[in-house]
Amino acid sequence: MRHRTVSDLMTTSVVKVHRDTGFKEIAKLLAEHDITAVPVVNDEDRVMGVVSEADLLRKEAAQLGPAGLLPVLHPGPADRAKAEATTAAGLMHSPAVTAGPQWTAVEAAQVMERHRVKRLPVVDEAGRLVGLISRADLLRVFLRSDSAVREEISGEVLLRTLGIMPGAVTVRVVDGRVSLKGRVERKSLVPVVIRLCQGVDGVVDVSAELRHRVDDTSSAPGPEASRRAELAP
Repeated sequence: MRHRTVSDLMTTSVVKVHRDTGFKEIAKLLAEHDITAVPVVNDEDRVMGVVSEADLLRKEAAQLGPAGLLPVLHPGPADRAKAEATTAAGLMHSPAVTAGPQWTAVEAAQVMERHRVKRLPVVDEAGRLVGLISRADLLRVFLRSDSAVREEISGEVLLRTLGIMPGAVTVRVVDGRVSLKGRVERKSLVPVVIRLCQGVDGVVDVSAELRHRVDDTSSAPGPEASRRAELAP
């Protein structure tokens, strides 16, 4: 099994700015490229931070209203500093939350969720910018065809990983929803099969009707084990 990595999905043509890039230039870049954030890099292309639309909007939110009224919000010192900033150095969030090109799509999605961000600059081992991965990029794993998902489950999961021979389990995939039907050798394999299928890129849901030949999950001794216990000295 091979999960799609960040390097498979990321955008490599990244719009970026430097610490001294001005407020209006950043706003112009966001509008021209229809993006919501840009990484900030130094002269060696190492990522120093990220400036997002939310960072720029702090300045507008801090302005006086049409009637000359003061802003309703009462920002703290950090927010006030950002509202007064005129370059990327003062506007950016730093340090940036980044991803590695070798990460799986699952790892990148988990980091985005944990940090409540919509995109991650992708950096190499030296911290240099090599790409950008967004939520939209990660969702591309669900664009895999049903036939590709079915082939991976049948070939990689069932046959090569678990040793389940072709024909023992029928795999059906419709719109990413996987249905498994058939028989496996041991009862303990059933949850393993389901869990591995759920981990295949592009799978939305897994349902299973799997019988088993041997129940290896029962703690009660079988007849043969009981006879051996009776004969033991």
